[in-house]
Amino acid sequence: MNALRISRIEVRHLRMPLRFRFETSFGATSEKSFLLVQVFAGDGAWGVGECVAEDHPYYLPETNRTVLHVLRDFLAPAILGRSLESPDDVSSLFAAIRGHQMAKAAIEMAAWDLFARVRNEPLAKTLGGDPLRSVEAGVSIGLQPDISSLMRRVSAEVAAGYRRIKIKIKPGHDLDLVRAIRAEFPKTPLMVDANSAYELAQAERLRSFDEFDLMMIEQPLAWDDMVQHARLQPMLRTPICLDESITSPEAAENAISIRACGIINIKAGRVGGLSSSKRIQTICAEKGIPVWCGGMLESGIGRLANVHLQSLPGFILPGDTSASARYFEEDLIEPGVEVSKEGLIRIPLGPGIGQEIVWSRVDGATDHREAWSAA
Repeated sequence: MNALRISRIEVRHLRMPLRFRFETSFGATSEKSFLLVQVFAGDGAWGVGECVAEDHPYYLPETNRTVLHVLRDFLAPAILGRSLESPDDVSSLFAAIRGHQMAKAAIEMAAWDLFARVRNEPLAKTLGGDPLRSVEAGVSIGLQPDISSLMRRVSAEVAAGYRRIKIKIKPGHDLDLVRAIRAEFPKTPLMVDANSAYELAQAERLRSFDEFDLMMIEQPLAWDDMVQHARLQPMLRTPICLDESITSPEAAENAISIRACGIINIKAGRVGGLSSSKRIQTICAEKGIPVWCGGMLESGIGRLANVHLQSLPGFILPGDTSASARYFEEDLIEPGVEVSKEGLIRIPLGPGIGQEIVWSRVDGATDHREAWSAA
């Protein structure tokens, strides 16, 4: 296959209302605000990538504004006019730019989609995965007003077939929630996500989760910490899963080497893209660490990229890639991501992410748009 010369990059800022308010330990939102990046090759081919940054820096430091700045002033100039032999080349072109993993991932994931479309194959195949594999779907439930509201949500998701339930927790809203779920669903695969809401001094509180047979506790301590997680893990029977702390393959290797976790959540948008995700998956497979694919309330475009990523063999736990209809009345793709009654997602076999993008809906959700071209 001939190299692809990147001739143009277009970025849009979109706003999409969520069907339900989604709350975590660091805040609540009723809207998905995000950047969409489209990369064009000289022959008219294109690919698209969704950025997972938000308007605020409460999950990780990047925001939509910082991403747009880095895209415009650093990343786009580094790639425009360059010829790519492979999507893996993008990471090399961006190597001199420190950090800004979400910004890098937006262009890099668009490049992967571009190559898959040019090859007329599903992204899963371009990644080296198995496009015929079915992806196990889990679901993430935000903090609810009360236990009754939580139980209604959990009951609905279990009835819908999801293979794993994740609930958000924070101090004062934790053990009672898990106890209520376990009373009604003693065998349902269950995990909790703290989003860095606890401190090592609360180890006894965290150890109390051991009695509930959880799959994992996700990111209980500081967002950029590994050392205290390594101190905490031997105190718990429940595996720790690292999320925010894992920003690169090197970070994953470091976390595993000091035994800071027993499970890793791979979010392509958080680790710099799909090439880094593949490397992390390989490292974890070699070390016997299970991985799964997290989500960031993505539209169907980013959601499908996550589906294809999970075609790789190391993704052995249900991810957060739930159905489009859980979050949006009308998604940007048609058909939307759907979960079967058995809790499985079929990987679409069309070119690239595999489903049609409804550009009229993209246009309707866009409130800012700019483009840059090669000289």
